[in-house]
Amino acid sequence: MIYLDNNSTTPLDPLVWDVMTRVSQTAWANPGSRHQLGRKARQVYEDARDSIAGCLNAHPKSLTFTSGGTEAINLALFGLAHARPEKRHFAITEGDHPAASRPSDILVRQGWTRHLIPLDDNGLIVEDSLTQLPWNDLSFVTTLWANNETGVIQNLSSLSNLCQQHNVPLHLDAVQAVGKLPVDFTTLGVSALSFAAHKFHGPRGIGGLLLKEGTPFSPTLFGGFQEQGIRPGTELVTLAAGMATALQLATDNIDTNTTHIRTLRDRFEDELKEAHPNIIIHGEQSPRLPNTSNIAFPVNDGEALLVTLDLLGLACSQGSACASGSSEPSPVLLAMHIPEHLANNSLRFSLSRMTTSDDITDALKILSHALGERSPRDS
Repeated sequence: MIYLDNNSTTPLDPLVWDVMTRVSQTAWANPGSRHQLGRKARQVYEDARDSIAGCLNAHPKSLTFTSGGTEAINLALFGLAHARPEKRHFAITEGDHPAASRPSDILVRQGWTRHLIPLDDNGLIVEDSLTQLPWNDLSFVTTLWANNETGVIQNLSSLSNLCQQHNVPLHLDAVQAVGKLPVDFTTLGVSALSFAAHKFHGPRGIGGLLLKEGTPFSPTLFGGFQEQGIRPGTELVTLAAGMATALQLATDNIDTNTTHIRTLRDRFEDELKEAHPNIIIHGEQSPRLPNTSNIAFPVNDGEALLVTLDLLGLACSQGSACASGSSEPSPVLLAMHIPEHLANNSLRFSLSRMTTSDDITDALKILSHALGERSPRDS
């Protein structure tokens, strides 16, 4: 099976598995316990926090461990909203990930007013719209840094500057960005940032929320005093060590990985366009993650093509994995003013540093077979 669905999840790096195996055997105790075994687990846990914060240029105390990206985003949105309930207005980009759009639906049902930030045809924020937001009434703003479906990367400067100018917290969903882009939390100009380990060859079941010091925030989970009371519960020592290792590997080799992945992605798109000139690559004119390609096949039913490719041995996706089972067209593609039939006929292919040149060769052959045409490389 050729795996081109890395934006949904990535395979665990063997080095990460080795670290987690060792930690699970040597630091298995509850880090809240005061005996020697507990103190040893605490040391491993805090070392992981220090390592992750260092990779993201954040203060270790700003990092709260979560169970993944969805919890981190939910925690951020509800925490920011409840900290300033008198505002009762917030802004979110159109076509956002369900981890943000669904919580925003709940806030609306609770009486909050939602302001949508529109996207242009290339998937970028319409910057002229930002000045129309009711800045004096906003409790917070949330946006996707790198879109999980199209890979389009937002330029945050205008939005960040306006948020800082009006003292409005800005939450950044960086789940697809961390591990793929250089991240400097200190200079990004955001108040909160969410990420997840399994997007960069780390373990599933752990993520993180970075909170800038002084950001108004109200916890929504209650129990013990772990994670400074923001996210109570017995700490995930083994998973934290795994995430720290995975992120260190990703950031230490980010330039090499980016070159490798982008070269393969560009080859994939170029050869596919050569063989099938009618395809449309969404967000092609925008800055994109080096690993992501969202392609419309105008004369092929997207769902049927997805099933065919799976049977032929190519794993990809139709939209976000978190929206699996939904019959609705991709919200982000509709927000980019893409006709519904093209949105329905679009598939996402996403690579990782583990993707090989042979994988791309085989993927192109499978696609051409599924589309009923021969690849130019086969002629």
